[in-house]
Amino acid sequence: MTLSTQMLESIHQNVECGIFAVDADCRVIYWNPSAERITGRTAAEMIGNTCRDMQCTALLEQEKHNSDTCSLLENNTKETLTSECVLRRPDGSMVRVLKSSRVLRDESGGIIGAVESLTDVSSIKPDLTANFRDGQQHDETAPVPGMIGRGGAIREVYRLVRFAAESESTVLVTGESGTGKELVARAIHQLGRRSNGPLVAVSCSALPETLLESELFGHVKGAFSGAVRDKVGRFELAGGGTIFLDEIGDISPLIQLKLLRVLQNQEYQRVGESATSTADVRVIAATNKNLLDAVRSGEFREDLFFRLKVFPITLPALRDRKSDISELAGHFIERFNLKTGKHIRRIDPEAMKLLMDYCWPGNIRELEHAIEYAFVICQGEEITPFMLPQEILRVEYRKQFCPQGQQGSLAGTRPSLDEAWLAPARRTRPSREQLLSALESSGWNQSATARFFDVSRVTVWNWINKYGIRKP
Repeated sequence: MTLSTQMLESIHQNVECGIFAVDADCRVIYWNPSAERITGRTAAEMIGNTCRDMQCTALLEQEKHNSDTCSLLENNTKETLTSECVLRRPDGSMVRVLKSSRVLRDESGGIIGAVESLTDVSSIKPDLTANFRDGQQHDETAPVPGMIGRGGAIREVYRLVRFAAESESTVLVTGESGTGKELVARAIHQLGRRSNGPLVAVSCSALPETLLESELFGHVKGAFSGAVRDKVGRFELAGGGTIFLDEIGDISPLIQLKLLRVLQNQEYQRVGESATSTADVRVIAATNKNLLDAVRSGEFREDLFFRLKVFPITLPALRDRKSDISELAGHFIERFNLKTGKHIRRIDPEAMKLLMDYCWPGNIRELEHAIEYAFVICQGEEITPFMLPQEILRVEYRKQFCPQGQQGSLAGTRPSLDEAWLAPARRTRPSREQLLSALESSGWNQSATARFFDVSRVTVWNWINKYGIRKP
């Protein structure tokens, strides 16, 4: 079947993506309705004018000079060009699009124009990574890629992440273990000018001094015993991109000195080599230590400290952003549902109160592990209090994990779970009412009930039979 001109025109008029064509002078000769909808510019406005009038702001640094169809026509060696950019509509709003262009040639092979498609990807890829540099207004405190939460403390972090991404300055990310320091580094890299380059992460506490020096800067064959071939270091691997130095507070004085040289002169030497190499990298460092205290005690170089903290970002502990716990827990539930094939849909209100009341010394990482623990136990669609780890559920365990003043009140637990009421039951056999209450609270999970009473599952089973309890 041959498509008629009328049918082709009908297809172009009804396809979801915008389609337009230009002649050899880059003048628009065709502009379909979807192009009007996406760009906010009518065919009457565009036909006869250059496609540069669309005001495309490219995301990547190399695209910032309006990479568009005209660029394709100017380069005879390319037949197609694909890029992602942001278009400014006449009303000032922005739309993210994927642009795909192809050269049109006549029978003799000469270029007569090009056809281009515009796909609106705003709903597929939310405008979180847009890195506009032309002064337009946008929400600086909106969530950044990879991070979750909308409370005031974390929104300030989002704002600083965006500022850091706009620069090439060295960033020092501080905060307790488990607060998401690597996520901040990844967001800065993804939003920054070097996003097209590699992001190389190094855990500085994982290796001894000699191996860490080789890992960071590389070595030449024969530099030391076991160096049987040349090795490329992480700084070289990160060329054109970002290097993330995690746990920077644990590096030795020798590595501190060598890193200081990199930050001062952008130069380094491979182990066993006298030649100097240039480090074309953006440095982001992180630590859970108080580096200023380490400087005062002589454990960390003062000059390196101030070189690292050009732009500091401090992450709040989870206990200081409890309004985000529900959203974070929901995120982990979605993740573990995909991983395990389960279909857990919610957290019991009493269980959520326990999560909100806990001090979270391990921060977000500990919350993730608590949800994973509940997934191991939960066989239904709801996480109940008895499915949570013991340090969250029980006061006597909580006292071991939480400092004085951070142990919570347990005000959210239902009366049937009151510690004073159930304490005698943990030393002896519980009453029928106590056992029934515990079973109901655990979703009739005998293993969880057994953990609560510090007995075996067989003991709980015997109690159930003795009292003649039947699951409703």
